[in-house]
Amino acid sequence: MKLSLATRIFLGYAVVLVTFGAVSLFSVAELHRNQQEIRLVSQGYLQLSQDAAALETFHTSQGKDTERLVDEDNVETRRALIRLARMYIPPLISQRLATTRATAREILTYAPAGEQSFVRELEVRIGELEKQYTAHGRTAEAVFTALASDTLDRAQVTASTAELRQVEASIGRELRALRTILDNRIRERVDRAEEHERRTGLAIITLSLVAVGVGLGATLLSARTLRPVRTLIEGVSRIGKGDYSAQLGVQGDDEVAVLAREFDAMARSLQARESQLKAQAEALARAEQLAAVGRISAQVAHEVRNPLSSIGLNVEMIGDALDRAAFRNEDDEREAKELLTAVTREVDRLTDVTEQYLRMARPPKPTLVSEDVTEVLGGVLDFAREELERAGVEVVRAFARDTPQVLADEGQLRQVFLNLLRNSREAMPDGGRLTVSTRGLEKEVEISVQDTGRGMTETVRERLFEPFFSTKEGGTGLGLSVSQQILQAHGGTLACQSLPGQGTTFVLRLPRA
Repeated sequence: MKLSLATRIFLGYAVVLVTFGAVSLFSVAELHRNQQEIRLVSQGYLQLSQDAAALETFHTSQGKDTERLVDEDNVETRRALIRLARMYIPPLISQRLATTRATAREILTYAPAGEQSFVRELEVRIGELEKQYTAHGRTAEAVFTALASDTLDRAQVTASTAELRQVEASIGRELRALRTILDNRIRERVDRAEEHERRTGLAIITLSLVAVGVGLGATLLSARTLRPVRTLIEGVSRIGKGDYSAQLGVQGDDEVAVLAREFDAMARSLQARESQLKAQAEALARAEQLAAVGRISAQVAHEVRNPLSSIGLNVEMIGDALDRAAFRNEDDEREAKELLTAVTREVDRLTDVTEQYLRMARPPKPTLVSEDVTEVLGGVLDFAREELERAGVEVVRAFARDTPQVLADEGQLRQVFLNLLRNSREAMPDGGRLTVSTRGLEKEVEISVQDTGRGMTETVRERLFEPFFSTKEGGTGLGLSVSQQILQAHGGTLACQSLPGQGTTFVLRLPRA
């Protein structure tokens, strides 16, 4: 979508406003959350804790009054104290329990979801206290009745008082547990509120810095958006002075960019023919150079191959003659045969070099058919097994069971695999591990040949597929180049990953059949 300069500047500052608005909304939301937390602690849990403390105070006073009643010898005094206990203590405790329950229910109306279960648990505890106080009232009434009698039954008083003390002890434990739970919860919520306030402060500072950064970015974007105007003025001035090579290079789709591109097109059109002719001449020179190299390579290889064939045939005939010849001693015979073997080896090497040159100059067109790449790999590994074992190379076959078939020329594919195996073996002169693996991709099959050899530097790896480049003494530098040509003709790729001292991995990819 094309946007004008005014629209871009407006959008930039709109983003700034939205960012600062978001920071403000976040601050207000966090402030509201902190207010809720303060209300939960101050008006909720703290009030419940005060109610529990008052209940505990009343309960303690009630226990002391009961002890005083038991110890009082005067019956009239006991009766007066009993009337006071019946008149004031139960209503006060009932009222405080009702207030505590009402406070808990009120907390449920504004407590967050995570606190609902805790508040309901408090309600349950308060209900249990009410039940215990009901039982306490019945037990206390039995004690009062026994103490108010004219003829005091000490055994009955002792039994009733013991039962009352058990109920009071149970209520006391429950009240202390309630206060402990509330105090712990208050402390936990306060600690959490302090931590949240600290994180909120850091978040607000961070978001404010981000907002400031967005504002600076919008300012820089506006300045960058208007910068092409000055570039356009300078470029037009240069073109007006006859410097047609000047290119403004203004990017974008706004009005200034479109105008700058029109000026660039006008300047380019004045030099188009000259540049085109120069580029065509350079391309033609490069093409002729490559063609000449190819023709020379093919001609040299062809001219060398014919004499090599004759030399090889003659060497074989000499070898047959040597087998029938008689020598004065065994040393002469052995020396002659060793020389003949050396000549044969060099002839074979030169024949292989000429074949590589010919393959580079005239790569054969592959006959693509559906092939089982794991079967081809297995055959090549079986063929090279003895050579690899002699070199102390351990071969690991990690073929995926569901490896798809590939579209390839089996003969050329074997040539590529043999070349890679030989390279890996030569990279591990002291032996090592060679891992050959396959796996199926969406549209391709990937073959990996990984060795634990010496590896190579980045400079060597970048030139690895250049023709005639080799790091091996006596190497032609054509093996990997030809392998890459073969894979490209198959519609595949050949890549190399290597680090000095960490081995080398060649990754081949072929199209699925």
